[in-house]
Amino acid sequence: MEFVRKSAPGAEVLQETDCMNGDRSVLPLLQFPKLAQLTGIRHGFTTRMGGVSGGDLGALNLSFSRGDDPANVRENFRRVAEVFGITCGHFVLTRQVHGTNVVRAKRSDAGAGVTGPLPWESADGLITNVPGLLLGCFAADCVPILFADPVHRAVGASHSGWRGTVKRMGAVTLQRMKEEFGTNPADVFCGIGPSICRDHYEVSDDVADAFRTEFPLQQEAIVQDLHNGHALLDLWEACRVTLVEAGVRPENIEVTDICTACNPDRLFSHRASHGRRGNIGGFIMLTEDLKFE
Repeated sequence: MEFVRKSAPGAEVLQETDCMNGDRSVLPLLQFPKLAQLTGIRHGFTTRMGGVSGGDLGALNLSFSRGDDPANVRENFRRVAEVFGITCGHFVLTRQVHGTNVVRAKRSDAGAGVTGPLPWESADGLITNVPGLLLGCFAADCVPILFADPVHRAVGASHSGWRGTVKRMGAVTLQRMKEEFGTNPADVFCGIGPSICRDHYEVSDDVADAFRTEFPLQQEAIVQDLHNGHALLDLWEACRVTLVEAGVRPENIEVTDICTACNPDRLFSHRASHGRRGNIGGFIMLTEDLKFE
């Protein structure tokens, strides 16, 4: 089954790789070419395929809060861990509240959200310079953004729904990386992951007005007025503009060509499923020294 893409044929942006688990089951990962070429960094976005959950949550649901059997979710995480060459004790997960809190993950946070509790009340973004920690953020139409600083050896993963996007979650994450690791945004590679496209994201005019106010110079590219009190909103472009204005080089930003709502059989989409869905995940890690002391 092929993805419906927003790119022209032959110009695909996200690349699909079939990863093999130890039991010979296949778990597809979507990856950006530039991020994939960085030495010592692994990343990927999951799809619905390759897990054990059933029904509306089938098959690779990565949410413990959507009514799934926890044993299924744990097995799904185990499969993701296996394709990254780690165990579930290496995950560190977000606690998403549609805010802009970005937390620095430390070695002591290993396993947070999978083998142990989450130690923070909110964390829509995670950053780390600890090799072997697999940072994970989640989406089912909202935008997952991955960050890689190959100079200071640091990575980040952030969740950016419309509330986070209008508050410039990408810039907030970069600022936290600068504070914690000395990151220069000009050195950073970013991937704006699978999420809802403009064609499927109709919002009320008050939401559209918030974006018109925050992005006055780019409002025509980000907001398309439908003249009925509603508008179509381009979260991809708003996130891209945010990253560029924060100092990321445009050529270092890779933007998804795969929409969740266009591909409800391959990806979870809140809007396409009317809320009956699980979560996909965006993951990134530094790969050196995978053994914890």
